[in-house]
Amino acid sequence: MLFCPKCGSILTPKEEGKKTVLMCSCGYSSVEKEDILIQENLKGAKKIEILEEKEVETLPKTKEECPKCGHREAFYWSVQTRAGDEGETKFYQCVKCKHRWRDYN
Repeated sequence: MLFCPKCGSILTPKEEGKKTVLMCSCGYSSVEKEDILIQENLKGAKKIEILEEKEVETLPKTKEECPKCGHREAFYWSVQTRAGDEGETKFYQCVKCKHRWRDYN
């Protein structure tokens, strides 16, 4: 990684015709480099875990109506899926038909 000698920012490769030069946002450009490698590492998005059926049976039950079959009993669990200052998301799974849904309250 190379830095601009004027302002200290990271120099980024830009193609000008057939040449590749390192440019800075302040306007500085360096000489052509032959072995420029652009590489970026990305972190994956957070995944919501899918609970196994054995784990679901140990979860607490509540009186909540299933939107699919109308049964009035469901397992529930909660996860903080948004910012810390916002409420948690409550997940439900119908005891009868195993349909899953969520409540953001």
